[in-house]
Amino acid sequence: MTSTRNKTIKVENLDQETLYSNVITDFKDFQSIINKTIHWDSIKLLKSIPDNSVDLIVTDPPYNLTKEYAWTKFAASSNENYEKWLELWVPELRRISKDNASVYICCDWKSSIPVYNIMSKYFTIINRITWEREKWRWASANWKNCIEDIYFWVVNDKHYTFNIDDVKIKRKVIAPYKTDDWKAKDWAEEKDWNFRLTMPSNVWTDISIPFWSMPENTIHPTQKPEKLIAKIILASSNKWDIVLDPFLWSWTTSVVAKKLWRKYIWIEKEKDYSIIAEHRLKLAENNKNIQWYEDWVFWERNTLQERQSKKAKEKILFDC
Repeated sequence: MTSTRNKTIKVENLDQETLYSNVITDFKDFQSIINKTIHWDSIKLLKSIPDNSVDLIVTDPPYNLTKEYAWTKFAASSNENYEKWLELWVPELRRISKDNASVYICCDWKSSIPVYNIMSKYFTIINRITWEREKWRWASANWKNCIEDIYFWVVNDKHYTFNIDDVKIKRKVIAPYKTDDWKAKDWAEEKDWNFRLTMPSNVWTDISIPFWSMPENTIHPTQKPEKLIAKIILASSNKWDIVLDPFLWSWTTSVVAKKLWRKYIWIEKEKDYSIIAEHRLKLAENNKNIQWYEDWVFWERNTLQERQSKKAKEKILFDC
């Protein structure tokens, strides 16, 4: 029996025919695919997108692993073969990117070597983000694998978008420093709680994997969290910029882009996954919430009490 708290989105619960009617299944022109989910082969469609047309690319391509998803199977190959596959589409990313565009590509530790080898031929690397993808996994003969790499690349390392103020983290101050005249130093002294807005680092340890009681959770086994994608989109794009995800998979990128007022282009090879994508986009029309992102700032984990207290006081003031 499924728990009443289980909020996982499933295909069989959806009006599939109506949802799929919104999906693009044929390429006509560039404008026709903006803010659309495209049920198409990613590599073929990339070749049809005009030069210098995309502001940000966020992609989570199949890793070089033997893996079986709901409707798709992948078989691990040599690094050489994986690099050949990357060469089929990475040059297209460079061609369609604007001069100030950025590219974020997710990979595991095994795939990161060939990804770096190919991406570095076409882009300049700016950073590597390490995401602690904590989840229970059995490991008896090796260290448990719970990290993923997210490489940050740009076309031009002298001219690219990075909105540092949009991705600062609001952290609770336990032992606050004060100036000689007892004023707050580098932190905000609020009525009940003290906070500091801190610069985000390239080690992300405060982002949960979607699980069954979260409204964003789907049946996809490698779904990226909305908070993770939100940090990337806020940092490396502006409102109404075009964001592309050529391997949509769990559809998080399109949903977050819509919530943050970006234009999007999302390519999905599997029909069932494109149906879930449309459903999540429909839900995003009325629900702009992103985990731990409130008041235009990311709150650190375990600050629920403080955030609820703040909301309660705001409600009292409003009701008065």
